[in-house]
Amino acid sequence: MPVPRTVIENCAVATVDEHDTEYARGHLVLAGPLIESVGDGPAPRGLEGVVRRIDATGHLATPGLINTHHHFYQWLTRGLAAEHGLFDWLVALYPLWSRIDEPMVRAAARGSLAVLARGGVTTAADHHYIHPRGSGDLSGAIVGAARETGVRLTLARGSMDLGASRGGLPPDFAVESLDGALAATEETIDAHHDASPDAMVQIAVAPCSPFSVSAELLRQGAELARRKGVRLHTHGSETAEEERYCRQRFGMGPTDYLASTGWLGPDVWMAHCVHMTDEDIAAFARTGTGVAHCPSSNARLAAGIARVPDLLAAGVPVGLGVDGSASNESGELHTELRNALLISRLGAHREHALNARRALRLATHGGARVLGRADRIGSLEPGKLADLVLWRLDTLAHASIADPVAALALGAPAPVTLSLVGGETVVEDGRLTGVDEEAVARSTREQARRLGSV
Repeated sequence: MPVPRTVIENCAVATVDEHDTEYARGHLVLAGPLIESVGDGPAPRGLEGVVRRIDATGHLATPGLINTHHHFYQWLTRGLAAEHGLFDWLVALYPLWSRIDEPMVRAAARGSLAVLARGGVTTAADHHYIHPRGSGDLSGAIVGAARETGVRLTLARGSMDLGASRGGLPPDFAVESLDGALAATEETIDAHHDASPDAMVQIAVAPCSPFSVSAELLRQGAELARRKGVRLHTHGSETAEEERYCRQRFGMGPTDYLASTGWLGPDVWMAHCVHMTDEDIAAFARTGTGVAHCPSSNARLAAGIARVPDLLAAGVPVGLGVDGSASNESGELHTELRNALLISRLGAHREHALNARRALRLATHGGARVLGRADRIGSLEPGKLADLVLWRLDTLAHASIADPVAALALGAPAPVTLSLVGGETVVEDGRLTGVDEEAVARSTREQARRLGSV
């Protein structure tokens, strides 16, 4: 019996492959969960088992977007502490976050994932590091929300063990013990990590940041991750205040400190990396350490402009991240293409910084590299998983922009006509297919009110 095939024709195609191959009017043939062929003109005739044929005239096909850094739980605390920089923002919100529980986290994850998916994201990484005592199965709630939405998930099981009484930033009641954090992280890996090439859920070890975890948690966390064969994730070099904190407390900058605890390598990616020296960038390039670039959050928290052109020139893997919904209230990754492009051109490289195609690469193939999955996702190539998006570009907002990639990266947010994950439909005609959007909105509103009243 022939494998079921889907044929998509008459669309512009940006493959984001090694050569940035594009077709002005091309096709894709999907065979089950995989891409069978991509090319110019119409699809081959006489294909067997075609169950769906899509005329995608007026559309651009791209790989699905990949979000490399988020904090889903923050969906319930959007719009607060809007005038604060990072440290003051954290101090203001930690007391609220420390009261989250399983129903709140489930609702927040559903809301975050729904908005991401509706905006073209097919793979998302969530860094969850708040685990109040007695709060329930928070990791299970996040994994369940991802399965419901249909999006691939890398759950970075975060932790904090350095409370204010020991020189850390979070209040003592918001942190775990060293042994408790390590044990719970290993339990999460054993319960949910899938090492297969087409995995829908993978787990990473993710102590929160240099100012909220002990050196021992970093060291033992890295040992745990490598023993279990999973990736490592944390925040690094986000603000000038973090740089000063590390120099005062450890006698070195964030990159050197993290390196001293085993936290550089091809299995590591870090969020933000705004305040990087030439030596820091060289260390990331030498070790293959990846970066999740979060331009909107960096602006929202006045963190600064990351040296993305220098990171890319050095060969550092760089992807895009939404970051937490309390520091990027839109929660949408496709707007990060535009912001990454525009903000980079305000930096030292100015007009020689990013362009539309480099921004699209960050959001797709770059993100796949950062998450260690570039062999299976991040570009439209035969044999890769059928994670792709059809963006409609023939409406009023985009119809007069001749270059479809420029229309996507520089124009207004483009409607998603179709989003597929492993060939399965997640979004069609701008609506989620497996989730009741109105019910998700109601539950997030109810749980946000509940959190505010606890």
